[in-house]
Amino acid sequence: MATTLLQSSNEAHVSKVCEEYSLTPAEVKTLHSRCSSAKATAYCPYSRFRVGATILTDDGGYIDGANVENASYPVGTCAERVAFGKAVTEGHKKFKAVAVATDITPPASPCGMCRQFIREFCELDTPVLMFDKDGAFIVMKLSQLLPLSFGPEALPPPSSLPATA
Repeated sequence: MATTLLQSSNEAHVSKVCEEYSLTPAEVKTLHSRCSSAKATAYCPYSRFRVGATILTDDGGYIDGANVENASYPVGTCAERVAFGKAVTEGHKKFKAVAVATDITPPASPCGMCRQFIREFCELDTPVLMFDKDGAFIVMKLSQLLPLSFGPEALPPPSSLPATA
C-alpha cells in the first residue's frame, strides 16, 4: 500500500488502512480532520505553504502542530517537529501514528529532517498518513520513508561513556 493513492471518503480504503496499521476508522478520520484543521494555524507568510500535523499517542491522545516560518528561512520549524515538540514536552513518549496535510495534490511527505525527528520518537513500523488538499492520502511506514535509518538505539547508553572533565 506504500504509494497507492487512497480516498478518505472511501470506506474500503479506510478499512484496508485500519487493518494493515491497527488503526480504527475513527482514528483515521480524526487524524485527517485534525491535521487538516491544524493547517489554519500555520505561520507561513513567506512560502504560503501551509502544513498541519497530528500525532496519535499510544494512549489515544492527539497532538497537533503547524509549520512556523521565520524571515531567516532555516530557522523555521516544520509542522511535524512542532507537534512532536509539544507531545514530548507534555510527557508523551509513545506514538501510534503520524498524519500530515497540505494544500497541494498529490500528498506531500515529511521532509528529510522531519523524518529523522520522527524516527527519534517512533518505531519503524509507525504509519505516516499524508493527506492532500482533497482528502486523498498515502500511507507509508516510517521505515519506508527513512530506510537504513539511524535511531537512538544505535548510540551507546550515556552510562557507558567515559566521564568528561
